[in-house]
Amino acid sequence: MNVTVIGAGTMGRGIAQVFAQVGNEVVLTDVYQKALETAANEIQKSLGKLHSKGAITEAPELVYGRIKFTEDLSLGRDADIFIEAVLEKLEIKEALYKQLNEIAGENSIIASNTSSISINALSAAIKKPENFLGLHFFNPVPIMKLVEIIKGVRTSASVVEKAIEITRQLGKEPVTSQDFPGFISNRILMPLIREAILALEEGVSSREDIDKTLKLGMNHPMGPLELADFIGLDVVQDIMAVLYEEFGDPRFKPPVTLRNLVNARKLGRKSGEGFYKY
Repeated sequence: MNVTVIGAGTMGRGIAQVFAQVGNEVVLTDVYQKALETAANEIQKSLGKLHSKGAITEAPELVYGRIKFTEDLSLGRDADIFIEAVLEKLEIKEALYKQLNEIAGENSIIASNTSSISINALSAAIKKPENFLGLHFFNPVPIMKLVEIIKGVRTSASVVEKAIEITRQLGKEPVTSQDFPGFISNRILMPLIREAILALEEGVSSREDIDKTLKLGMNHPMGPLELADFIGLDVVQDIMAVLYEEFGDPRFKPPVTLRNLVNARKLGRKSGEGFYKY
Protein backbone atom coordinates (compact mmCIF):
# COMPACT_ATOMS: atom_id res chain seq x y z
CA MET A 1 0.00 0.00 0.00
CA ASN A 2 1.23 3.51 -0.82
CA VAL A 3 0.73 5.93 2.06
CA THR A 4 1.18 9.70 2.20
CA VAL A 5 1.41 11.39 5.59
CA ILE A 6 1.21 15.18 5.69
CA GLY A 7 2.81 16.83 8.69
CA ALA A 8 6.13 15.60 10.12
CA GLY A 9 5.54 16.56 13.73
CA THR A 10 5.30 14.11 16.61
CA MET A 11 2.10 12.48 15.37
CA GLY A 12 2.89 12.51 11.65
CA ARG A 13 6.30 10.92 12.01
CA GLY A 14 4.87 8.26 14.34
CA ILE A 15 2.11 7.44 11.85
CA ALA A 16 4.62 7.23 9.00
CA GLN A 17 6.80 4.90 11.07
CA VAL A 18 4.04 2.41 11.95
CA PHE A 19 2.91 2.16 8.33
CA ALA A 20 6.50 1.52 7.23
CA GLN A 21 6.95 -1.10 9.95
CA VAL A 22 4.31 -3.33 8.35
CA GLY A 23 5.76 -3.07 4.85
CA ASN A 24 4.07 -0.04 3.29
CA GLU A 25 5.82 2.56 1.12
CA VAL A 26 5.40 5.94 2.82
CA VAL A 27 5.83 9.54 1.70
CA LEU A 28 6.20 11.87 4.70
CA THR A 29 5.83 15.48 3.69
CA ASP A 30 6.04 18.82 5.48
CA VAL A 31 6.46 22.43 4.42
CA TYR A 32 9.43 22.79 6.80
CA GLN A 33 12.70 21.03 5.97
CA LYS A 34 13.75 21.25 9.63
CA ALA A 35 10.65 19.26 10.65
CA LEU A 36 11.56 16.57 8.13
CA GLU A 37 15.14 16.40 9.43
CA THR A 38 13.90 16.07 13.01
CA ALA A 39 11.39 13.41 11.93
CA ALA A 40 14.11 11.40 10.19
CA ASN A 41 16.32 11.45 13.29
CA GLU A 42 13.48 10.59 15.67
CA ILE A 43 12.22 7.72 13.50
CA GLN A 44 15.72 6.23 13.31
CA LYS A 45 16.06 6.42 17.11
CA SER A 46 12.60 4.93 17.66
CA LEU A 47 13.24 2.03 15.27
CA GLY A 48 16.56 1.32 16.95
CA LYS A 49 14.94 1.16 20.40
CA LEU A 50 12.10 -1.06 19.20
CA HIS A 51 14.54 -3.42 17.50
CA SER A 52 16.79 -3.64 20.56
CA LYS A 53 13.77 -4.59 22.67
CA GLY A 54 12.58 -7.18 20.16
CA ALA A 55 9.40 -5.24 19.40
CA ILE A 56 10.31 -5.32 15.70
CA THR A 57 12.37 -8.05 14.06
CA GLU A 58 13.14 -6.41 10.72
CA ALA A 59 16.36 -4.40 10.49
CA PRO A 60 15.67 -0.73 11.33
CA GLU A 61 17.42 0.48 8.17
CA LEU A 62 15.06 -1.57 5.99
CA VAL A 63 11.99 -0.07 7.67
CA TYR A 64 13.49 3.42 7.49
CA GLY A 65 14.25 2.90 3.80
CA ARG A 66 10.54 2.65 3.02
CA ILE A 67 9.95 6.27 4.12
CA LYS A 68 10.58 9.13 1.69
CA PHE A 69 11.00 12.55 3.34
CA THR A 70 10.04 15.49 1.12
CA GLU A 71 8.68 19.02 1.02
CA ASP A 72 6.99 18.20 -2.30
CA LEU A 73 3.43 17.05 -1.60
CA SER A 74 2.96 16.02 -5.23
CA LEU A 75 5.34 13.08 -4.68
CA GLY A 76 2.53 11.48 -2.71
CA ARG A 77 0.14 11.63 -5.67
CA ASP A 78 -2.42 8.80 -6.03
CA ALA A 79 -1.62 7.25 -2.65
CA ASP A 80 -3.99 4.58 -1.41
CA ILE A 81 -4.44 6.60 1.77
CA PHE A 82 -3.54 10.18 2.71
CA ILE A 83 -3.30 10.95 6.44
CA GLU A 84 -3.30 14.59 7.45
CA ALA A 85 -1.52 15.37 10.73
CA VAL A 86 -1.06 19.14 10.56
CA LEU A 87 -1.91 21.80 13.14
CA GLU A 88 -5.36 21.74 14.77
CA LYS A 89 -6.51 24.80 12.86
CA LEU A 90 -9.52 24.50 10.55
CA GLU A 91 -8.20 26.99 8.00
CA ILE A 92 -4.83 25.20 7.71
CA LYS A 93 -6.51 21.85 7.13
CA GLU A 94 -8.95 23.29 4.58
CA ALA A 95 -6.10 24.84 2.59
CA LEU A 96 -4.30 21.50 2.57
CA TYR A 97 -7.40 19.60 1.44
CA LYS A 98 -7.66 21.81 -1.63
CA GLN A 99 -4.21 20.53 -2.61
CA LEU A 100 -5.13 16.93 -1.80
CA ASN A 101 -8.20 17.17 -4.02
CA GLU A 102 -5.82 17.69 -6.95
CA ILE A 103 -3.49 14.75 -6.24
CA ALA A 104 -5.74 12.12 -4.66
CA GLY A 105 -6.84 9.22 -6.83
CA GLU A 106 -10.47 8.31 -7.51
CA ASN A 107 -10.42 5.71 -4.72
CA SER A 108 -7.89 7.31 -2.38
CA ILE A 109 -8.93 7.48 1.27
CA ILE A 110 -8.26 10.84 2.93
CA ALA A 111 -8.09 10.76 6.71
CA SER A 112 -7.51 13.40 9.36
CA ASN A 113 -5.67 12.71 12.59
CA THR A 114 -7.63 15.53 14.23
CA SER A 115 -8.38 15.03 17.90
CA SER A 116 -11.22 17.51 18.17
CA ILE A 117 -12.34 19.21 14.93
CA SER A 118 -15.60 18.02 13.35
CA ILE A 119 -15.10 15.48 10.56
CA ASN A 120 -18.27 16.76 8.90
CA ALA A 121 -16.93 20.33 8.97
CA LEU A 122 -13.62 19.20 7.49
CA SER A 123 -15.34 17.09 4.82
CA ALA A 124 -16.84 20.24 3.27
CA ALA A 125 -13.42 20.94 1.75
CA ILE A 126 -13.03 17.40 0.34
CA LYS A 127 -14.00 16.69 -3.28
CA LYS A 128 -15.13 13.14 -2.46
CA PRO A 129 -16.39 13.30 1.16
CA GLU A 130 -17.52 9.66 0.97
CA ASN A 131 -13.78 8.77 1.02
CA PHE A 132 -13.02 10.97 4.05
CA LEU A 133 -12.97 10.10 7.75
CA GLY A 134 -11.06 10.63 10.96
CA LEU A 135 -8.18 8.36 12.03
CA HIS A 136 -7.13 9.57 15.47
CA PHE A 137 -3.87 7.94 16.56
CA PHE A 138 -2.46 8.37 20.07
CA ASN A 139 0.98 9.49 21.17
CA PRO A 140 3.46 7.80 21.08
CA VAL A 141 2.06 6.22 17.92
CA PRO A 142 4.50 3.26 17.71
CA ILE A 143 3.51 2.20 21.26
CA MET A 144 -0.15 3.14 21.76
CA LYS A 145 -2.61 0.53 20.48
CA LEU A 146 -5.78 2.60 20.14
CA VAL A 147 -7.03 4.31 16.98
CA GLU A 148 -10.34 6.18 16.93
CA ILE A 149 -12.14 5.93 13.60
CA ILE A 150 -14.59 8.82 13.20
CA LYS A 151 -17.37 8.57 10.66
CA GLY A 152 -18.76 11.64 8.95
CA VAL A 153 -22.36 11.79 7.74
CA ARG A 154 -21.15 11.24 4.17
CA THR A 155 -18.40 8.69 4.89
CA SER A 156 -19.17 5.46 3.05
CA ALA A 157 -19.52 2.22 5.00
CA SER A 158 -16.91 0.57 2.76
CA VAL A 159 -14.33 3.25 3.64
CA VAL A 160 -15.01 2.72 7.36
CA GLU A 161 -14.52 -1.03 6.93
CA LYS A 162 -11.30 -0.44 4.99
CA ALA A 163 -10.05 1.88 7.75
CA ILE A 164 -10.77 -0.80 10.37
CA GLU A 165 -8.86 -3.33 8.27
CA ILE A 166 -5.88 -0.97 7.83
CA THR A 167 -5.83 -0.21 11.57
CA ARG A 168 -5.66 -3.89 12.44
CA GLN A 169 -2.89 -4.44 9.87
CA LEU A 170 -0.88 -1.88 11.83
CA GLY A 171 -1.31 -3.98 14.98
CA LYS A 172 -3.68 -1.39 16.45
CA GLU A 173 -7.14 -1.74 18.00
CA PRO A 174 -9.86 0.37 16.35
CA VAL A 175 -12.89 1.93 17.98
CA THR A 176 -15.53 3.74 15.94
CA SER A 177 -17.22 6.99 16.86
CA GLN A 178 -19.85 9.23 15.41
CA ASP A 179 -18.82 12.82 14.73
CA PHE A 180 -19.48 14.40 18.12
CA PRO A 181 -17.07 16.99 19.55
CA GLY A 182 -14.10 15.27 21.19
CA PHE A 183 -15.19 11.91 19.78
CA ILE A 184 -14.83 9.30 22.58
CA SER A 185 -11.41 9.92 24.09
CA ASN A 186 -11.21 13.69 24.48
CA ARG A 187 -14.85 14.09 25.43
CA ILE A 188 -14.10 11.94 28.48
CA LEU A 189 -10.47 12.93 29.09
CA MET A 190 -10.64 16.73 28.93
CA PRO A 191 -13.13 17.17 31.82
CA LEU A 192 -10.90 14.86 33.90
CA ILE A 193 -7.78 16.92 33.17
CA ARG A 194 -9.76 20.12 33.77
CA GLU A 195 -10.93 18.96 37.21
CA ALA A 196 -7.37 18.00 38.14
CA ILE A 197 -6.17 21.48 37.16
CA LEU A 198 -8.99 23.10 39.15
CA ALA A 199 -8.16 20.94 42.19
CA LEU A 200 -4.59 22.23 41.98
CA GLU A 201 -5.75 25.80 41.31
CA GLU A 202 -8.07 25.75 44.34
CA GLY A 203 -5.41 24.33 46.63
CA VAL A 204 -7.19 21.03 47.23
CA SER A 205 -3.89 19.16 47.04
CA SER A 206 -0.43 19.18 45.49
CA ARG A 207 0.21 18.21 41.87
CA GLU A 208 2.02 15.07 43.04
CA ASP A 209 -0.83 13.89 45.25
CA ILE A 210 -3.48 14.66 42.62
CA ASP A 211 -1.60 12.51 40.13
CA LYS A 212 -0.85 9.81 42.72
CA THR A 213 -4.55 9.54 43.54
CA LEU A 214 -5.43 8.69 39.93
CA LYS A 215 -2.46 6.35 39.48
CA LEU A 216 -2.81 4.37 42.70
CA GLY A 217 -6.52 4.77 43.37
CA MET A 218 -7.89 4.38 39.83
CA ASN A 219 -5.01 2.39 38.29
CA HIS A 220 -4.21 5.05 35.68
CA PRO A 221 -0.67 4.63 34.28
CA MET A 222 -0.15 8.40 34.36
CA GLY A 223 -1.75 11.13 36.46
CA PRO A 224 -3.89 13.77 34.70
CA LEU A 225 -1.40 16.61 35.22
CA GLU A 226 1.48 14.42 34.01
CA LEU A 227 -0.65 13.42 31.04
CA ALA A 228 -1.46 17.03 30.20
CA ASP A 229 2.27 17.81 30.19
CA PHE A 230 2.86 14.78 27.97
CA ILE A 231 0.15 15.80 25.46
CA GLY A 232 1.31 19.42 25.44
CA LEU A 233 -0.53 22.11 27.39
CA ASP A 234 -1.13 24.17 24.26
CA VAL A 235 -2.77 21.15 22.62
CA VAL A 236 -4.88 20.51 25.73
CA GLN A 237 -6.01 24.14 25.74
CA ASP A 238 -6.87 24.03 22.03
CA ILE A 239 -8.94 20.86 22.47
CA MET A 240 -10.77 22.25 25.49
CA ALA A 241 -11.48 25.47 23.61
CA VAL A 242 -13.01 23.55 20.68
CA LEU A 243 -15.16 21.45 23.01
CA TYR A 244 -16.26 24.52 24.99
CA GLU A 245 -17.23 26.31 21.80
CA GLU A 246 -19.07 23.27 20.41
CA PHE A 247 -20.94 22.25 23.57
CA GLY A 248 -21.16 25.61 25.37
CA ASP A 249 -20.72 23.61 28.57
CA PRO A 250 -18.46 24.98 31.36
CA ARG A 251 -17.10 21.48 32.07
CA PHE A 252 -14.88 22.00 29.01
CA LYS A 253 -13.80 25.61 29.69
CA PRO A 254 -9.97 25.94 29.81
CA PRO A 255 -8.92 26.88 33.38
CA VAL A 256 -7.01 30.06 34.13
CA THR A 257 -3.96 28.12 35.35
CA LEU A 258 -3.78 26.27 32.03
CA ARG A 259 -4.10 29.50 30.06
CA ASN A 260 -1.35 31.16 32.12
CA LEU A 261 1.07 28.29 31.60
CA VAL A 262 0.44 28.29 27.85
CA ASN A 263 0.87 32.07 27.64
CA ALA A 264 4.19 31.69 29.49
CA ARG A 265 5.18 29.02 26.91
CA LYS A 266 5.42 26.41 29.65
CA LEU A 267 3.91 23.71 27.47
CA GLY A 268 4.94 20.54 29.28
CA ARG A 269 7.55 17.98 28.28
CA LYS A 270 8.26 19.50 24.88
CA SER A 271 9.28 22.86 26.38
CA GLY A 272 10.95 21.46 29.50
CA GLU A 273 8.36 22.75 31.95
CA GLY A 274 4.60 22.64 32.48
CA PHE A 275 2.96 21.43 35.67
CA TYR A 276 6.32 19.71 36.28
CA LYS A 277 9.91 20.48 35.29
CA TYR A 278 11.71 18.08 32.94
